[in-house]
Amino acid sequence: MSEAPPDPATPAARRRPSAPAVPTRDEIALLPLFEGLPLDAITVVRTPADADRARDALLTAGVCGFDTESKPTFRKEEVNTGPHVMQFATRERAWLFQLLRADCLPIAAELLASPVLVKVGFGLDTDRTLIRNRLAVEPTAVVDLDHEFRRRGHRQSVGVKSAVALVFGQRFVKSRKATTSNWAAARLTEAQLRYAANDAYAALRVYEVMGMAAGTR
Repeated sequence: MSEAPPDPATPAARRRPSAPAVPTRDEIALLPLFEGLPLDAITVVRTPADADRARDALLTAGVCGFDTESKPTFRKEEVNTGPHVMQFATRERAWLFQLLRADCLPIAAELLASPVLVKVGFGLDTDRTLIRNRLAVEPTAVVDLDHEFRRRGHRQSVGVKSAVALVFGQRFVKSRKATTSNWAAARLTEAQLRYAANDAYAALRVYEVMGMAAGTR
């Protein structure tokens, strides 16, 4: 015999938190623009000295927005060789590590594995798998905000665009062209820099507004 659904008046039913509806695409299009980091606040890590400065700033902050980018695959038989870019963002600056720069990878790996640097992002399950496969590093102290939105009552996945609309009432712009661009390129375009940095930055801002930052350190 199948179980009857719980009565709304029962404690089990009341424990499920209610969640505001996620704005539709058309509703988001009418919102004011979310202001991300400007280009002069985005650093591409090119040398070990750059990597050292990034590590010092990030560990001092204790929490950062995080994401990765990979060169897209278009054929079924293609293997994803990413990630090709990893981005970390504080409230003031973002750092982009390109994995083609082998001399900067030890610092990137250290940040990923650090238990004292909380790394916040959206939909990070695939990113973590790719990182394990490519760098043989297990990311620690990772907070996936998609999981947190589900815990708070959202039944469907909440990505960065929906989250920014929900918590700020603003429109986060993600360029389709940048999404499908070549993230393995040696020189990234300005559009790619803004896209990558602000994915991480927006995640951090959402995390703060959701009241999660107070217990991170």
